[in-house]
Amino acid sequence: MSLKKAQEVIKIEARELQALAGRINRNFSRAVNMMAECRGRVVVTGMGKAGLVGSKIAATLSSTGTPSISMHSADAVHGDLGQVTQHDVLILISKSGETDETKRLLPLLKKIGCKTIAMTGNVKSSLAKYSDVTLDVSVKQEGCPLGLAPMASTTAMLACGDALAACLIIKKGFKREDFAFYHPAGSLGRQLLLKVEDIMRKGAAFPKVRQTTPVKQVLLAITKARCGSACVTDQYGVLVGIFTDGDLRRHIESDPDLLNLKVSKVMTKKPVTINQDKLAAEALALLKTRKIDEVPVVDDSHKPVGLLDIQDLLKVGLL
Repeated sequence: MSLKKAQEVIKIEARELQALAGRINRNFSRAVNMMAECRGRVVVTGMGKAGLVGSKIAATLSSTGTPSISMHSADAVHGDLGQVTQHDVLILISKSGETDETKRLLPLLKKIGCKTIAMTGNVKSSLAKYSDVTLDVSVKQEGCPLGLAPMASTTAMLACGDALAACLIIKKGFKREDFAFYHPAGSLGRQLLLKVEDIMRKGAAFPKVRQTTPVKQVLLAITKARCGSACVTDQYGVLVGIFTDGDLRRHIESDPDLLNLKVSKVMTKKPVTINQDKLAAEALALLKTRKIDEVPVVDDSHKPVGLLDIQDLLKVGLL
């Protein structure tokens, strides 16, 4: 019984969303244009569950380049209306369009001079009649077995809000990099904003030696830096090689005098490198493709400025 009912609720909401898609018309375009031209903020308000949906819509708009806040209708008539200016656009959400607290806002908003968008299930309601634009989010059937709790109706409201946000993303030319800017702590933010120079090892944690340096001293430098390799440069400071744990293991048996050899004799020449201005995500792809654990970081003159280890990428959550 429970599984059948669950499936029925989802099918009901899916049908109502399909019907909603068929009602996207010129009013929707007007609402998008109004929001795109808004010089203030988009303020989303509603009571009860409609208000909760409004909070999500406002959050989605803000994170996709349209400054927006959520304002509870009851709080609005008890002082929060002071946040609203004539440059704002108000989205008023109400299933019936006759919710007292939300309806009471209309004459006040008209006095302020801001634009209004009604998102309602009743296009003949007071809310619809006195708003500048009306979006029809009506449903024929709720998923609730009692027909009382808003289910399909709140889903329709939410979907309509998502549709507005999606269209604004396109209209405003909002890009992935812009989204990352507003989500710097998220995975996408790290991928699109974090550069190699932000996480590379440098200073005392970055061993750099001349090609004439004996292997013994190179090993001491690596140990002191608590690193797995050292970058090797020529007399001009240009990178010519890298000495790694792998190089040490490969030569330790075949060269009895390894520790006294110049590092240029046993280093890996012309190593894979990455520029300091590259994205950390590009460095990760490089390490995976070349199947290496560390890569020298160079500037435009091919001089080493740091070292990037696979562990550094792990620490910032790119792995």
